[in-house]
Amino acid sequence: MQVLATDRLSLRRLDLDDAAIVLKLLNEPSWLRFIGDKGVRDLDGARDYLRSGPLEMYSRLGFGLFLVELKDGGQAIGMCGLIKRDTLPDVDIGYAFFPEYWGRGYAIEAAAAVLAYGHHTHGLSRIVAIVSPDNDSSVRVLEKAGMKFERMVALAAQDEVKLFAKDY
Repeated sequence: MQVLATDRLSLRRLDLDDAAIVLKLLNEPSWLRFIGDKGVRDLDGARDYLRSGPLEMYSRLGFGLFLVELKDGGQAIGMCGLIKRDTLPDVDIGYAFFPEYWGRGYAIEAAAAVLAYGHHTHGLSRIVAIVSPDNDSSVRVLEKAGMKFERMVALAAQDEVKLFAKDY
């Protein structure tokens, strides 16, 4: 089910048929380094991740992570969406793309669309993002999508991360 579209991208809800894509993305070295190891090693684990993560969040909150696909050809290139974590008071935006699609503006395009969606469709007056201090590419995406650095925050079992926010 398509939720958003931009000039070049289509964002849709993930479903259990996306387990192979999720398995590949969650085991990308960049995901493991900057987001963390979710312990997903096979298709059953990917389906469990989908059930307990995005699918549960869709039913509970009406939003979650979306699969990002190219409009031209339908190739899955990553995920981008809204997440409500227990460790943060505000909804945050999260994204990850396969490395072969980096540097083409897709993350900025998807993030800007998701931020607008969160505000206009879900009435969110504030959306945040967390990013590893050394993830310069992700910091640039957030800044270009209109988010501003606020402060460093410590989350459970993690080193401090940069907190970005966009207030409406």
